[in-house]
Amino acid sequence: MIPLIFYDIPSKLEGNYWSPSTAKSRFILGCKGLPFRVEWVEYCDIAPRMKEIGVRQNKLVDGRDGYTLPVLNDPNTGALITDSWEIAEYLEKTYPEKPIFPNQSKGLIRAFDAVVMNLLRTAFKFPMLRSTEIMNERGAEYFIATREEGFKEKFSEFSPEGPKRDEHWANLERIFNTSKEWYDEEEGKWLMGDVFSYADIIMASRLFWFERVLHDDEWEKIANWHGGRWAKLLADVEKEYHEV
Repeated sequence: MIPLIFYDIPSKLEGNYWSPSTAKSRFILGCKGLPFRVEWVEYCDIAPRMKEIGVRQNKLVDGRDGYTLPVLNDPNTGALITDSWEIAEYLEKTYPEKPIFPNQSKGLIRAFDAVVMNLLRTAFKFPMLRSTEIMNERGAEYFIATREEGFKEKFSEFSPEGPKRDEHWANLERIFNTSKEWYDEEEGKWLMGDVFSYADIIMASRLFWFERVLHDDEWEKIANWHGGRWAKLLADVEKEYHEV
């Protein structure tokens, strides 16, 4: 099998990986045991590089159209896929071993993905702020400029210390309180009880993001909520992942 080509965003961190969007696809590749190689693309280079290889645009978080990562190129089939959900669908259909949408759950998991994203919108400017601290300089400068343009707000006002930051922390805690209620509905470590699915990857990708970009004490605060449940969930998903 020819290794798949996975386009991801680099950082100053060991291993480079940090993005929650690309983490979802990377977790699937590892869980399914599919060989892949990474092509690193700085934020400022995404649009010209994706135009070069013929990728379409997606909707950005702020509602604009733009080129985004992840992107997956499968030389075994000739497929070129963008958007983490479409990559998940493609990998499940093309490489069905170790399913991530078990028991005809794709529709429900897609709804779950949308709900998680909507909840996170109430707090995501805080980890977005922290993300720029681990980006390479060129990528960070581009990221800040484009987000200021998209949100019509100075980046320094995204999540300053004080009432706005406190509100973001309160919203994060509410998100995980709600998530705990979902996970408590079934016995077992996964959202579907004893059955691992893409829903768990969706949760783990956000946890992975927080672990990678937040300051140590900030991540520890989240990791220790609900008796350490969220650090354990991330560790359990990472056990399912075998990079090849």
